[in-house]
Amino acid sequence: MKTNILVLSVAAALGSATLPALAQSAGDWTVGLGVHSVMPKSDNGQLADLRSDVGSNARPTITGEYFIRDNLGIEVLAALPFKHSVNLQGLGRVGEVQHLPPVVSLQYHFNGGGQVSPFIGAGLNYTVFFKEKTTGALAGNELELEDSFGLALHAGLDYKISDRAALRTDIRWIDIDSEVKLNGEVIGEVEIDPVVVGVAYVMTF
Repeated sequence: MKTNILVLSVAAALGSATLPALAQSAGDWTVGLGVHSVMPKSDNGQLADLRSDVGSNARPTITGEYFIRDNLGIEVLAALPFKHSVNLQGLGRVGEVQHLPPVVSLQYHFNGGGQVSPFIGAGLNYTVFFKEKTTGALAGNELELEDSFGLALHAGLDYKISDRAALRTDIRWIDIDSEVKLNGEVIGEVEIDPVVVGVAYVMTF
C-alpha cells in the first residue's frame, strides 16, 4: 500500500510542478468511456492455511464527474463485472468470482483548461461479489465472498484532443478485503487490494 501511495503522490507532484494552474469550470460534467485492468496484489492472504492468489482481469468502464468548484470534481466509476480466478497453493485453480467495484472519489485537477491536465483523487469503494463458483479440487463445494468497503486512491493525466474531448491514462489503488466462506464456514480473508490501470476517452458537457 505504501508503495502505491508513493507512486500516485509522485506522479501528481511532477505534473502539478511543471504546469500552470487553470480552471476546470464549476458546473461542468465529464463522461469517460474506457478499459481498465484490475490487478490484485501478489500475496492475497491465507485461506484454510494455504496461500491464495487472485488473477487479473480487464473490462470496459465508464466514469461520470461533476465539478462542484473550479478544478474540484466528484467522480463515480462503474464497470462491467470483473471476473477473477482463485488459486490455492498446491491445489491450483479452485474457483472463480465476479465482482462490481463502484468508486466515488473527490478529485482535484491541475491545469484544467490546458493541453495536459494531471489530477489526483481519493474516495470510497464498495465491492459486491457474486457468481462465486468452485472448480478443481474444490468442485461441488459452496464458495462465498463477503462484500467489501474501503479506501480508494486515484491519479492520472488528461490529454486534450479538442475543446470537448481528452484522452485519459490513470491508475488507482483500491482497498478490497473479503471474508471467505466454504460451505458456510469461514476459511480466511482474501486481501485483493488491486492496482487498477486504464485508458479512456473523456467528453466534457
